[in-house]
Amino acid sequence: MIAGLSKAVTLYLAPLLSLTALLLSLFAFISPVLVFSNQVSLLSVTPSTSLTQPGGSSKVDGPTVRLGALGSCSRPNNDSPLNCTSAVLNPVYDLSVLPNNAPNLLLSAPTSATPAFIAISLVLSTFFVLLFSLLSFRSKLPGKMGAVFDKPAIHSGVAWFGVFGFMTGLTSFLILRIWFGKSVDDFNIALLQSGSDAPDLVASVGSGFTLAWVAYAFLAVPIVASLAKLHVAAGGK
Repeated sequence: MIAGLSKAVTLYLAPLLSLTALLLSLFAFISPVLVFSNQVSLLSVTPSTSLTQPGGSSKVDGPTVRLGALGSCSRPNNDSPLNCTSAVLNPVYDLSVLPNNAPNLLLSAPTSATPAFIAISLVLSTFFVLLFSLLSFRSKLPGKMGAVFDKPAIHSGVAWFGVFGFMTGLTSFLILRIWFGKSVDDFNIALLQSGSDAPDLVASVGSGFTLAWVAYAFLAVPIVASLAKLHVAAGGK
């Protein structure tokens, strides 16, 4: 039973988790400018009275801005559609819908190196997912293709693709979390310090980071499985 469960995890669950992780990290990276404009972002500025009226919070009509790694989406009021910028590695966020008394200067994009490293990690993770899936199903490949994937060099290469993709992507998203977390704190503090002149807005960290953390938790499973295979192939040394 244990052997059958281990085989099922290695053969079916790990490849499925790796594919799911790749899609989730991709969505976290390209949102909100390309997909899920209304649902996923790394930072959101929404209309709310939670800062301007302490002790109570209510939804009001006003501008909304959603920021991501590649650009931003915004609308002047709740009934308007979101307008998104182009997806680029060095985005300039469109904050024109925010009122003049909002601390717009505190909402800036990180250096273009961070999105570039996420893009590199996605490429590495894509290679890992494809090769890991082929390794998992190599016994079902036709002809001599299965024997090719039995070579230790292939196992080693796949494992390193996974490790480098994992470490690069996770580190980059951690940097973005620190960057946008500080922007949220600074923006909200500036609104509180404005007193009665502050607009009815509040900044918050977006759900894109939740997607990223889930993605890398899933990706850790096939990477550990790949490293375990590599360890066994090396004779446990």
